[in-house]
Amino acid sequence: MRAEKKFLIAEVETHLKKSDYVILANFSKVSVADVAELRKRLDAEKAEFHVVKNSSFRVAAKALGLPGVDAALTGPTAVVVGGKNAAGVSKILKKFFEEKQKLEVKIGVLDRKVFTAAELAKIADLPPFASLRSQFLGLLTSNAAALVRVLDARVKKESPAAAPAA
Repeated sequence: MRAEKKFLIAEVETHLKKSDYVILANFSKVSVADVAELRKRLDAEKAEFHVVKNSSFRVAAKALGLPGVDAALTGPTAVVVGGKNAAGVSKILKKFFEEKQKLEVKIGVLDRKVFTAAELAKIADLPPFASLRSQFLGLLTSNAAALVRVLDARVKKESPAAAPAA
C-alpha cells in the first residue's frame, strides 16, 4: 500500500477514535461557507466535521470494527465525530438540515449500533440530558410525596380523636 493511502487511513482512524459515535453525511450540496458555519456550530459540542474518502473510511472502519457502514459509503462522504454528546450533535445536524436543506445524514453508529437517519432524527428530538434527569427526579419525588400523603392520611384517619376534657 502506498504511503499516501496509509497516511489517509491513519488520519481517518484518528478521527474515528475521538468518540463513541460517528455520523456519516452526504455533503454534495453544501458550500464551503456552509461547512464553515456547520463546523462552528459543532464546535459547541466539541464535535468535528471531516470529508473523507470512502475507500479510506472503509478500511479504517473495518480495522476498528465499526459495523454496517459499507452500505452508506456511496457518493461524497463526510464524518462527524468527537465530543461526548451524540444527541446534541444530532440536534445540530437536524437543525442545520432544516435551515439549509443541503446536508443529508446517511447513517450513524452509536455504541457500535447502526442508526438510520430517521432514528438519529428521533434522538435529536429528545430533550437535553439535564432536562430528562430533572423529569426523572420529578417522577421519583412526586411518587414518594404521594406515598407519604397516603400514609399520613391513613394515620390521621386511624388515630383516635382527642378525648374531650372533663
